[in-house]
Amino acid sequence: MSLVFAAIAPHGTLPEAPVPGAEKTHDALAELGRLFDAAAPEATIVMTPHNVHVEGHFAVVLAGTLAGSLVEFDAPDVQLSCRVDVGLAAEAVVALHDDDLPVVGASFGPNDPSAATAPLDWGALIPLWFMGGRSEPQVPAVVVSPARDLSLSDHVRAGRALARAAEASGKRVALIASADHGHAHDPEGPYGFDPAAAEYDERIVQLVEDNRLDGVLDLDPAFVEAAKADSWWQLAMLHGALGTEWTGTFLSYEASTYFGMLCAAYAPN
Repeated sequence: MSLVFAAIAPHGTLPEAPVPGAEKTHDALAELGRLFDAAAPEATIVMTPHNVHVEGHFAVVLAGTLAGSLVEFDAPDVQLSCRVDVGLAAEAVVALHDDDLPVVGASFGPNDPSAATAPLDWGALIPLWFMGGRSEPQVPAVVVSPARDLSLSDHVRAGRALARAAEASGKRVALIASADHGHAHDPEGPYGFDPAAAEYDERIVQLVEDNRLDGVLDLDPAFVEAAKADSWWQLAMLHGALGTEWTGTFLSYEASTYFGMLCAAYAPN
């Protein structure tokens, strides 16, 4: 067994804690949940930009449990606790290390990782809210952090390593790139306004619609920075994991606030 489902999912909204004008995104997230259930994964790897950051290293959470809420977004009732597939997480660390990529396994609190509960950031919580985190039975998760101070080619290699880890696990595995896109759509937003945000998002939408994730490798880092994008690295990892053997289905795009949100599902050819 190996990867059986993949997705690009936003982490900026959900019906219980909505941003204005995100109805298409909410519907698309629900559709991702249905497609996830149909693929019947036994574990989920979430690549999130908002968990632990380790300078110059990819990071994989090795704690036994993840738990978090959206209290900081004025939605304290949105809470989720999710088991970690520690075996798959360990396989991910080994696969990244075997590819000569700098990686650390991270835990939190108790010295016994199996008894530890690591913070579940909103970048992982929101996708898991729809895909596996509230399933019966719950689908255990693995959280992986990209490393923006490493090259984009390293992120492509990291994605390939995660795909190998999924194959080595002997399980049906889903892979989610948690990603919001340009963050400079609104002059009143925290990152101000830059036309690069809309241009970046337009190019990402086109690449997803054309099933050409490899095109993210051609983007200029200065352009990505001007757009205040939050997705480039996870998309490179997703491309590395899927290669050309998967077909994507574009579901939605909205930029109803200062950042852009896109939903897409991927299935093996």
